[in-house]
Amino acid sequence: MSTNQPAPASAAAPAAADGAAHGTGVPDARQLRTILIAVCVALMAVVASVSGLNVAQPDLAVEFGASQNTILWIINIYTLTLAALLLPLGAVGDRLGRKPMLITGLIVFGVAGTVAGVAPSAGVMLGARLLSGVGAAMIMPITLAVITSTFPAEERGKAIGVWTGVAGGGGILGMFLSAALVDVAGWRHLFVLPVVLVVVALAMTLRSVPNSREHSGRSFDFVGALASVLAVVGLILVLQEGPEHGWGAPITLVSLAIGIVAAVCFVAWELRRRDAALLDVRLFRERGPAGGSITLLVVFGVQAGIFVVLFPFFQAVLGWSGLLSTLALMPMAVAMMASSGLAPKLAARIHARATMAVGIALAGAGLALMALVVSVDGGYLSILPGMLAMGVGMGLSMTPSTEAITGSLPRERQGVASALNDVTREFGTALGVALLGSLLSAGYRGAIDERLDGIPRHTADTAREGVSNAVEAAPGAGSHARRLVHAAQQSFVEGWQQAMWAGVAVMAALFLYVAFRGPEDTGRLHGAAAAGDAVAAEAPSPR
Repeated sequence: MSTNQPAPASAAAPAAADGAAHGTGVPDARQLRTILIAVCVALMAVVASVSGLNVAQPDLAVEFGASQNTILWIINIYTLTLAALLLPLGAVGDRLGRKPMLITGLIVFGVAGTVAGVAPSAGVMLGARLLSGVGAAMIMPITLAVITSTFPAEERGKAIGVWTGVAGGGGILGMFLSAALVDVAGWRHLFVLPVVLVVVALAMTLRSVPNSREHSGRSFDFVGALASVLAVVGLILVLQEGPEHGWGAPITLVSLAIGIVAAVCFVAWELRRRDAALLDVRLFRERGPAGGSITLLVVFGVQAGIFVVLFPFFQAVLGWSGLLSTLALMPMAVAMMASSGLAPKLAARIHARATMAVGIALAGAGLALMALVVSVDGGYLSILPGMLAMGVGMGLSMTPSTEAITGSLPRERQGVASALNDVTREFGTALGVALLGSLLSAGYRGAIDERLDGIPRHTADTAREGVSNAVEAAPGAGSHARRLVHAAQQSFVEGWQQAMWAGVAVMAALFLYVAFRGPEDTGRLHGAAAAGDAVAAEAPSPR
């Protein structure tokens, strides 16, 4: 049975009718613009918090007297909680109402951010970050679900393009603003930006965002929700802990076993539940959700992996500060956000699959360009063209991929569709950091070993750990200090090239997949959805 169909009028009507019940009727252009701003501000608060604390790791260690492992948990527990709860809370939002869920999430997120900003200990900070992840899991899928359930079909692609641009480029912008706050005011002020954004989003949501929800007599899939949480926690933990503790460490192997068993149980249970499932896994037989999910998984994985490579290059190779390093990423973020907005127009002309393929090809070309041209002497200008190509390519591929996923489920289940989109992004991010980061480290160690002749043993052992360690340990090399720094920088560039070429190979495989098995032309479905929207708008409002 094909599930990639627009919602029937009987299912779509309640979503539109809820807005009418609140006295708004079908939103006009000004109201739609206000709704879009509200959900994008809320989304910005969430994505800015994903990477914001990365720039304050040394400050957190000093403030709390915490180990590096504890600091990593403070950072990672937010993304772990967010990823684990996306599907269940997206489904709860569909049932209880998307506006109440968004309001609750904003309040929880704001309170948690405030507590984190005044946390007296690492334990309190860990609790606050966990609570922030819960609030973020309420917010993130609902922001996209509000768009897909509120905007008419002819405007939906443009709105999704804006949302995708914020989701992709907002993290870079948030990282830059976080670095600026750390430099100017201190690490505790990192939480001012998300809390302010939450307050603005909450005020706009209360005033402008209409409510919509699923009208279903099916019971909530508690077993599927629990299995999905265990699967996501297990698999994400593998990717977070593997590079840190080793792929054969007990915590890595136990997490892998839990994740795989839970994932198998989830699929088996959802197939049994069929139409009453938390997530109908039969959807992945179709080109739209399968192609969209795979594309987002790979694109976000490559993007996250690139950030792992870029920051040491800026800071240890070029000697830039954290603030200047994040500023250097802004052209890529601007290109990504701009092309995300243009993607719906291009898709309307050459279709979604071709738009995705063009974007993937551009992103792959950008990776290849950075691998070929990067050099210590060439500095930032040697990688800027590749960064711009990557930004444009990722923006073009992300928007139609997101539309392919959200268009695979009916309007009354858009919270689940949006959560699937977000979980895919989180998995891709963790996967890219783990794999490309490991390739970079392996390439660096292999290249520097042959350049350490004459370097004192202790200093050489430190230099093997990474380029930043080598630069820090260089004074201990005596007369060989300058040679050690140069050797570390050159070795990093060689490791960089290995990671980039691996990314090129992955993007080439993705290009072939999308070219032959990507989403089919969505124009016909959008036309049908528009007709369904018209019927829904004319349906009587339930009172």
